[in-house]
Amino acid sequence: MQTNSGVAVVTGASSGIGAATATRLAREGFDVIAAARRRDRLAELAASTPRITPVTLDVTSAESVAALAAQVTDVAVLVNNAGGAIGTQPIERADPADWQRMYETNVLGVLRVTQALLPALERGTGGHVVVTGSTAGRWAYEGGAGYTAAKHGAAVLVETLRLELNGRPVRVTEVAPGMVHTEEFALVRYRGDQGAADNVYAGVEALTAEDVADCIAWVVTRPAHVNVDLLVVKPLDQAAHHKIARRSSRDRSS
Repeated sequence: MQTNSGVAVVTGASSGIGAATATRLAREGFDVIAAARRRDRLAELAASTPRITPVTLDVTSAESVAALAAQVTDVAVLVNNAGGAIGTQPIERADPADWQRMYETNVLGVLRVTQALLPALERGTGGHVVVTGSTAGRWAYEGGAGYTAAKHGAAVLVETLRLELNGRPVRVTEVAPGMVHTEEFALVRYRGDQGAADNVYAGVEALTAEDVADCIAWVVTRPAHVNVDLLVVKPLDQAAHHKIARRSSRDRSS
């Protein structure tokens, strides 16, 4: 295990997996820059956890990303976590604007931030780029084409980056979770329909944001010569996107 020190940048850190990862890495000993659009949420996170510095960031804006890069000179870990899903329409009725928004955050956001911070990641003893992907970046399912296309794009970006950086002191990893129950992911995807969002996780003991943060922390604390290319993590109840064990409330309480 390597020494946990230096600066860790976490995008999409205002809630969910991003907030949990920022908190976990701070507790591991990193000085964390928690970056996201919602500064009020970031301020609350920083107030509750030492070693976290809030920075306003919009990964879809080149100017915003450049402003972030100007604040850091040496980065040990970059967690590209900003992303998300919008809509569940089949391809024949999908809104291209939804697809564009998902591609902007899940793919181009990773590209912008990684490009901007690579010089800082190569300084010192080298750094580590982590992308929060998804099992949707490995397998397709009905009603998810826009999101799966974006996450497939992110997965290929990670694979290509690793090839292109071979021989340079930067590790590259994708952590790809399955069902993760956070307060916002499904709610945003279903455009604020709380009932539909709740149904996604009904009868399933899904992963938590902290579970995924634990995986990210494990990956980045391996010895410097060890690169975990891909870590796929799913809840026990989820064998595949189409194979999920759902139990009634009676089953869960017994």
